[in-house]
Amino acid sequence: MRLQGTLAAALVSIGLGCGAAQAAGTLRWALDQDPDLLDTARSGSYGDRIVTNWMCDQLLDVNDKLDYVPGLATSWAWAADNLSLTLHLRPGVVFQDGEKFDASAVLANFKRYQTDPVSLRKAELKPVVGVEAPDPMTVKFILSRPYAPLLSLLANRPGTMLSPRILIKTPDEIIANPVCSGPYKFVERVAQDRIVLDKFAGHWNAAAMGPDRVIFLSMVDSTIREVNLQAGQIDIHNRVASTDVAALQANPKLRLVSIPGLGFQILSFNLNNGASADTPIGKSALVRQAFEKSIDRKALNDVVFEGKYVPSNQTEPPGTRYWNPALPVPDRDLAGAKALLKQAGVTRTSFTLFIGTDAVNAQIGQVLQSMAAEAGIDVKLQAMDGLSALEAEKRGAFQAAMGIWSGRPDPDGNASIWFSCDGFLNWGRYCNKDLDAALQAGAAITDADQRVPYYRRASDIEAKDLSNMVLFHFTWLWGLNERVEGVRPMPDGIIRPAGVRLKN
Repeated sequence: MRLQGTLAAALVSIGLGCGAAQAAGTLRWALDQDPDLLDTARSGSYGDRIVTNWMCDQLLDVNDKLDYVPGLATSWAWAADNLSLTLHLRPGVVFQDGEKFDASAVLANFKRYQTDPVSLRKAELKPVVGVEAPDPMTVKFILSRPYAPLLSLLANRPGTMLSPRILIKTPDEIIANPVCSGPYKFVERVAQDRIVLDKFAGHWNAAAMGPDRVIFLSMVDSTIREVNLQAGQIDIHNRVASTDVAALQANPKLRLVSIPGLGFQILSFNLNNGASADTPIGKSALVRQAFEKSIDRKALNDVVFEGKYVPSNQTEPPGTRYWNPALPVPDRDLAGAKALLKQAGVTRTSFTLFIGTDAVNAQIGQVLQSMAAEAGIDVKLQAMDGLSALEAEKRGAFQAAMGIWSGRPDPDGNASIWFSCDGFLNWGRYCNKDLDAALQAGAAITDADQRVPYYRRASDIEAKDLSNMVLFHFTWLWGLNERVEGVRPMPDGIIRPAGVRLKN
């Protein structure tokens, strides 16, 4: 009875929250988290990328084959020495405030990404030592060293262009009313509830855009998202729970869209960021190795995801080009875990693990907790919303945290952010110079096959240090109302707006 009442209340609250916005032409999209700051200089969450991808254009993009394709730049070319990259910009583009998009706008955005104290993009853009504008529609990036991942960055947050008019405002003013050049413009945000975007008639590709309005609803509980999809209260259910797939497929008015993903679930440990790092799990690689041996990734996948995800222990998906075959997903080894704890001088230990507030995160945490306890490691679970967890991790006020990464087409974008000494998600301040050298060598080469040994060397080092622990790679699952057409699943888990339509 209490569950039924809660679900009914959720349905009513959605109706009241959207009100008149549920008229024809409105796409209602239930997210599995509340997006963070909607500022591509400061954000780091998957939910944020979903929203900003509809609100903002990037210089480049990728297709479903992970090939780079035009965005705000129509063509690009490396110099012969790979120390510069020249982009030719799309003509006739304007920002949502009427400001013209040109090379000066790109320079203004990159100045902020590289120098603003609040920017999280500084580390990943460090090889870029200059940005020039040979003419109003051409931009040239000057590099300190060859840096192949730059293309991937330009197809992500660092390639996202905000209007120069708002870049001079305070960080709080920017997130209160972000202005981009994308197909949907910001209207309002109600924290922990909804984000509303309206179609931007002045967009260069407006004819390819369907809905007049998009409402992103924050629903961290997958059961609530499923119930509202079944009831017709939402149109897109983001990250369908594996346990709900059968029920969704049984409903003729609904569709399931899926694709194997680049994204992965990861645990990060605090090794050197303040007093919270002073724990056995933070100070001893042996203890972290013992924790990994206590975990059965296949069982975790079977229990929580009905076997639909991909057990993994590397940032690259198993079997792909940069995946290291010398490091297969390890079996559970309880005796080995206990032996490592003994070697570390520990009989029983504990640590606190931040998890998300949704039911799936709770399930993952509980399975890890149960498995580790058998080895002598007590995992204390602390559920936190994304923004609170992020702020705590930045301060070093954590021992371990569970997070997700939507994945990048370039291997550097999946590894360096977590493992390099200055990685922007390396909140635990892990640092191994040998690993950094391997990552830098791999990033300096544009030939894919020649890059492979360096990324495998990096994964060898990380497997011993275990500053982070990958649990599995996602299969992206979306539930769609029958009126939604044109959704193209993408390996990075981000649905692009072009071509998405609503039937009358």
